[in-house]
Amino acid sequence: MAAAQDARDELVEGLGKTIGVDDTWLDWLEGDLFEGAGAAAAAQQLAAENDSSVTATEPTAVGGLPGFRVAVETNYTVGDSIIPGTETKHAKADATAVIEPRCDFDVDADPAEPVSLDCDGESVDIDPEDFELDDLPDASVLFSVHLVE
Repeated sequence: MAAAQDARDELVEGLGKTIGVDDTWLDWLEGDLFEGAGAAAAAQQLAAENDSSVTATEPTAVGGLPGFRVAVETNYTVGDSIIPGTETKHAKADATAVIEPRCDFDVDADPAEPVSLDCDGESVDIDPEDFELDDLPDASVLFSVHLVE
């Protein structure tokens, strides 16, 4: 989740930098224009907070949605258990999280004119001529991040 959330934050940052600057800002709302440079570090930080380590991070796509698959392993052993032979084993898990755009807008919208977004029922109006970064809602309003595997 942390890797995909980091990429979502990168999307919102890129969106904010392009509104009113160039006419491609609506493309950022499709959810796939991130590089994911901080994704592995974000995943490792979350794993470390849980006394675990990331063993693999890879970009992926599921159902046409971009995301990340991350594998982790605990830094500690399972310890005493009712299952013989597991005392020295480390728990391992992997998960895939995707980034899903939440906003719809008129496909014929002129990016140089004010655009109204419908973000899962929440209206977001963006005027590229009078835009400030604080005009953008929280990243979770624009993009959903959720586990798929």
